[in-house]
Amino acid sequence: MDAGRIQIYYGEGHGKSAAALGYALRAASQGSNVFVIQFLKGRMTVESAYMQRLEPEIKVFHFEKSEERYEELSGQERQEEHINQKNGINFARKVLLTGECDLLVLDELLGVVDYGIISEDEAMSLLEARMGQTQIIITGRSLPDWLRRYADAVYCIQAEKLPG
Repeated sequence: MDAGRIQIYYGEGHGKSAAALGYALRAASQGSNVFVIQFLKGRMTVESAYMQRLEPEIKVFHFEKSEERYEELSGQERQEEHINQKNGINFARKVLLTGECDLLVLDELLGVVDYGIISEDEAMSLLEARMGQTQIIITGRSLPDWLRRYADAVYCIQAEKLPG
């Protein structure tokens, strides 16, 4: 595993989270301690229950209270979820400050920035909180230039052919 690096998987296509989780599985199989924090995806009850089987090597965290994805929520529900998303960001900061894991996957962190739940400065502050050699993987749809410059590796995931 590449210690201390920041990787980004972004694009409109499906597969960003799957790529990040595949990398996480590989890292865990090599003895790394992996944390995954998922944002904007709802509680994902079925998927979360399955992922819990991978503990203690891979720990998955959700901070949403709603079952629905963020895009499906009303304005009021989104405002309520902002608090939960920020709790997830604060937890990620604590993980990075304490060096609790070797690999931290911030699934849909780019979406948290896109929706204005956290600012560019808050996102940069989060990434700068990293202590030691913790590797970070970030996913989301769009990649702002300021973050592109910060990354060690960037992967654009897009579909070439869709079913139908």
